[in-house]
Amino acid sequence: MLFKYDFLHSYHLTLSVFVLFLDCFFITNFLNFFHALSMATAHHRSVFFLLVLVLVLFTGGVQAARFNQRDSAILLPSEKQEPPAEEGGEPVGTRWAVLVAGSSGYANYRHQADVCHAYQLLRKGGLKEEHIVVFMYDDIAMHELNPRPGVIINHPQGENLYDGVPKDYTGEHVTAQNLYAVLLGDRKAVKGGSGKVVNSKANERIFIFYSDHGGPGVLGMPNMPYVYAMEFIDVLKKKHAAKSYKEMVIYVEACESGSIFEGVMPKDLDIYVTTASNAQESSFGTYCPGMDPSPPPEYITCLGDLYSVAWMEDSETHNLKRETINQQYQAVKERTSNFNNYNSGSHVMEYGNTSVKSEKLYLYQGFDPASANFPPNKLLPDQMGVVNQRDADLLFMWHMVSLSLFNLFG
Repeated sequence: MLFKYDFLHSYHLTLSVFVLFLDCFFITNFLNFFHALSMATAHHRSVFFLLVLVLVLFTGGVQAARFNQRDSAILLPSEKQEPPAEEGGEPVGTRWAVLVAGSSGYANYRHQADVCHAYQLLRKGGLKEEHIVVFMYDDIAMHELNPRPGVIINHPQGENLYDGVPKDYTGEHVTAQNLYAVLLGDRKAVKGGSGKVVNSKANERIFIFYSDHGGPGVLGMPNMPYVYAMEFIDVLKKKHAAKSYKEMVIYVEACESGSIFEGVMPKDLDIYVTTASNAQESSFGTYCPGMDPSPPPEYITCLGDLYSVAWMEDSETHNLKRETINQQYQAVKERTSNFNNYNSGSHVMEYGNTSVKSEKLYLYQGFDPASANFPPNKLLPDQMGVVNQRDADLLFMWHMVSLSLFNLFG
């Protein structure tokens, strides 16, 4: 008992001296420290210096461990880095993205809103601006009919998505020719715009999102000619032959969008495609005036498209390091069908190499650290009010006439 008491007494006294040392270190009162140390016995001083040695070794080990941690620093949103490796240890490589709004005019507000939304989502996921190429006519944000000048939203309670979106290819430069040149990384073939192209390498992935009108075998563009199925497939074949990507994922929002790929999309290009509709049906706009949910009352046009908001709102509410491409496909398929109500929904289709579906979404869309605790799956929202894409212009004109009559007669 005497030995135990003496040990505890020595321990507490030494600890007191040690705490005083720390206090003196941070307050710079070193005289008090040395005075206290001189008062201690040789035994106490030995125990004290042993504690100091342990502390040095411990803190050195902690610092070394921190140095080796990949996510040791808290970064600002603008400083977020892409994950350096896949879960299996293989390097991810640079992620590239091409975002295309193929329409113009305020009646087609939703297409540019879709693309602006996609850009912000990818940036939050860590993709760098220089690796995202944006095509949009850019006539919506400052349009005279826009009730919020300089603002584009994609949800009734949504934030401004227009800020920071690069104007790579706008106006007359939103062309099929420039799109093909960008995908092939051919700067010499680009006419106008920023000149930014997908200069990808063999170990890098590419994500393409297109939103606009479509028809059998064709996707719209604000400038002629349109994007035709066989020309687009030929560009994909050339990109694959150049061995300038590892895998590619393509999302297409358009009426009859399945007709671009059905029966003609090869399975050996390491490309996976989903479309908003099959080869014979329309896709749908949503967040439209007079529907549920409705945009703010000052808006007379649809804010988004059903398939587009389905995949983006899914990505924003899930941990993309856990959710697979297939899980998103299934969720978007159900929501875009308006929960199997095909009178107000469409059939989401898939084409190409379906083995890509097992991969995690972050490999293409990045990873937002704020979503770390989100589940891989979540309950879907209720049915949504929608309008056939081809009828969206009529809906817009109806509200234009109603607004004009109101302003005329009060």
